[in-house]
Amino acid sequence: MDNFDQVSVSRNFNFVMQIKQKQDTMVVGRCNADYQACSKKLREKLEEEDTISELPDPLICQILYHLPTKEAVKTSALSTRWRNLWLCVHSLDLASRDFPNFNAFVSFSDSLFDYNRVSCIYRVKLSLEEHDDKHKIKHVQVASYLKSWIDSAVKHKIKHVHVRCPPEFYYEMPSSLYRCETLVSLELYKMNMVNAEFVSLPRLETMALEDCWYPNESTFERLVSCCPVLEELKIDIAWNDTKVFKVQSRSLKRLALVRLSPFKFGSVSGVVVDAPLLCSLSINDHVSESFRVNSLRSRAKLDVSLFFGLRGFDEESVSPRRNSIQSFLSGVSSVREMKICPRTFKIIYEYSKLEPLPRFDCVSRVCVTLCVSNLEWLSSFLESCPNLKSLILDWNGYSKKMRMDKMSEISFESVPRCLLSSLEFVDIKSTILGYATELEVVRYLLESSTILKKLTLRLHYHAIQDDFVKKLGQIQRRSLACQVVFTGLENTVANMSSLSFTMKTRGKKEN
Repeated sequence: MDNFDQVSVSRNFNFVMQIKQKQDTMVVGRCNADYQACSKKLREKLEEEDTISELPDPLICQILYHLPTKEAVKTSALSTRWRNLWLCVHSLDLASRDFPNFNAFVSFSDSLFDYNRVSCIYRVKLSLEEHDDKHKIKHVQVASYLKSWIDSAVKHKIKHVHVRCPPEFYYEMPSSLYRCETLVSLELYKMNMVNAEFVSLPRLETMALEDCWYPNESTFERLVSCCPVLEELKIDIAWNDTKVFKVQSRSLKRLALVRLSPFKFGSVSGVVVDAPLLCSLSINDHVSESFRVNSLRSRAKLDVSLFFGLRGFDEESVSPRRNSIQSFLSGVSSVREMKICPRTFKIIYEYSKLEPLPRFDCVSRVCVTLCVSNLEWLSSFLESCPNLKSLILDWNGYSKKMRMDKMSEISFESVPRCLLSSLEFVDIKSTILGYATELEVVRYLLESSTILKKLTLRLHYHAIQDDFVKKLGQIQRRSLACQVVFTGLENTVANMSSLSFTMKTRGKKEN
């Protein structure tokens, strides 16, 4: 069973189902001579391909485990042996949209969650959606059904729960989930989390909470902190939830938090993260005025798009948030890798005019996307990363600003320590169009980097036509071992060939 090829068997399984269904359909026409010839071929093919039926029942059930329940049920029509096999599958994947109306969905689901049906249910996936039919069910009833199903799953020693509710309604999460001793993974969408006075989830390892509503701050805090082996947490906070979210965990290793809103609130206190084992932190928060990270593990990875609740990003707007910004930067100063979005980089730039930046001594890899107007500050930012080895650089909004005369006069104030002692790899993700500003950025990196090994560029065919490569070759490289690598040249050459062919064709037509 360890060497069992699940993909191959699943393919054979689907094929066998098709063969058997075709064969059963053709049995009706036994008197047809054409049927006998075709049936003979089908039987021969079935004998050749039907390896599924030779497998023991437990292994067939394992195959059915990976299918949606509606597909598993169809196998009951194959033969008498298959009639009840799907009932032994320890997985339920049910979506109300697969039924003609909600009453049919409820009736079928009730039969599956019968406590006497199986000894245990390992996985439950429920997708509840609104039905536009005459069999409307009150949402109070839906919540009641959901509670009975989840309660039954908990009694059946459930391991994996995934519940997705319709976006218009928040159904109440059954409190039995707070005390599920066997639960390993939990995914909830649009659930109304009941007040958590007691939580015991001793085996929960992964949890994803999207657009859920919490009655108070302590419910969320207790839900996370009372999971002693929780390693991965994904949170997508509802757009109108202004509570403080505290993530306190002694075991958490990966955290992804999203907090977005189309509206501006008066005051949103923010987020507190206290997870000393955290090795991956992803933040996409445009709402929280503060974001504090305590006891972050050294050599962690950080992906940050954090606005501190700001709508404006100039020095005047940033100034009132200087304490929050300082607290956040100090809290993440021990990370190994950083990925920074343009507006967060802009906020850090404006903050640096007010306060000195902390040092990121452990950072070895930085991926930064910045506005063209902030390019000159790049060297100052790199001063705070003295041991940087790899820099991935991207800029946006360059089409107009790159053509401005003042941008062609760009200059960098200093040569940071990392360029002299540690920087080995630079990858410019932006497509080089051949502007003077782009040439100056490349010139600065080549002339200043002592031990640079590789500089990767992506050239647009305009840059090649404008002799950008020739100008590049005239730059004196400080590192003799540095290689300048051009990627994506196949597309560039193809575009140039197409352009050249088009120009020649036009010339012939004009002549």
